[in-house]
This record gives sequence, structure tokens and C-alpha cells, in this order.
Amino acid sequence: MNDYLIQCRGVRKSYGRKPALTGVDLEVGPGRIVGLLGPNGSGKTTLIKLLCGLLRPTAGTLAVDGERIGPATKAVVSYLPDRMYFADWMRAVDLFQLFRDFYADFSYEKAIAMCRSLGVEPKDRLKTMSKGTKEKVQLVLVMARSAKLYLLDEPIAGVDPAARDFILRTILTNYDGEGTVLLSTHLISDVEKVLDEVIFLKEGRIMLHETVDAIREQEGRSVDALFREVFQAGPVFGMEGGMS
Repeated sequence: MNDYLIQCRGVRKSYGRKPALTGVDLEVGPGRIVGLLGPNGSGKTTLIKLLCGLLRPTAGTLAVDGERIGPATKAVVSYLPDRMYFADWMRAVDLFQLFRDFYADFSYEKAIAMCRSLGVEPKDRLKTMSKGTKEKVQLVLVMARSAKLYLLDEPIAGVDPAARDFILRTILTNYDGEGTVLLSTHLISDVEKVLDEVIFLKEGRIMLHETVDAIREQEGRSVDALFREVFQAGPVFGMEGGMS
């Protein structure tokens, strides 16, 4: 097993003249639940798309499980995008059958069981589902795999507050314990209790990469409180760089 599941070295990504990431250096080990935290436009989605191979970096290198991004890494990465990308005429069971054929680590039985726990009828067509229910179906597709790296882009943004804890419990109880979850969100207080580490991303730069326990011990406050200070009052702390 590699010491680090995610490795980024000098990663830059620009869209035309607009920089999205500006020299990201990052190492994340296996068996971790990591919050990728930052306001809209900070580069969270860009970093996730680079790791799953949907984008290519402008400069720098990325590796997952010791491999450069490519077919080998795509086989071990399970990706939840920030928007629905399936046709409305499809049913959840159609998607489960498609994923079973496409991914060797996808469990159809696990997907059906997760639908029951989430209150989703797997034979309903997507066009009859609410936005929140569609997002639950996407979550089932991702978490029914036994992947090494789960990349979740805003998994709780589209559900009501009462459902967020249930969604987080679903993630916690269904991901492969030897894998790592990288969870992008701006809803810090909702996810803080499940995180092992956090990465603060601001204007395409990593401002902090640290364990949640170290933040509480060294800063004497919650991740949410530190996040609010960093992103509303500018850089203020001496932990910059953290674990990265």
C-alpha cells in the first residue's frame, strides 16, 4: 500500500487567463475522511475533477494510489459530481445495472439496500423524483462501489437540513474503510463531526491542511469557527501549510 493515496505536486489549472488553482501541493493518506473546504470559486470542484481525470492540469502532477491520473486511477475512484448528469427517462435500477456492468467493484445488492434506507423507490423514473431524491440516487451509485478514493462534490448541498445527518451517516457506513473520502462543501458545521482532516482552499491555494483534532487542540475552537475567521477576515493564523 502506498503511504499516500493522493499526491499533488505544483498543480496549476487555468481556464484561459483565469487561474483556478495556483500551485497546489497535497498529500492525503488512505483510510481518511477529508473535508475540502472553501467558498464558491475557491477551486474545490476543479481539484476534484483533476483527481478523477475529467480535467488535465495546466502544470504540475497528480497521482492516486501511486499512479498518474489515467485508466488505472479511474478504476479505483468513485466520483459524485455537483449536478445530475443522467437522462430523466432512466430509472434508478437502470443506472445500477449500468454501473454493475461498468465497474467491477459496484454492488447491485448494496445499491438496492441503500435505496431502502434512504427512502428511494429504485423503479421510479428520475423525471418523477425531486431534486433531493435524484441526489440520493447519485450518492447510492457512488457509495455502492468498493473504491479506494471517493470524491464527493457538495454531497449535502441539495438536501434539506433534516436529511443532511442521514446522508452523512450513509457515507460513513458505506464507504470502504481502507479507502479515503474527499468531501467538498461549504457547509462546515454540518460535516465537521465526521471529518478526520480538513483542507482550506482559497483562491486556488491551500491555506491549511491539518487534522481536526490538531485544530481543536492548537486553536481551541471548532473547524467552523476557524473557517469563518480565515475566509471572512483574511489569513490570521500560524498553522499555514499544516500537514501538506
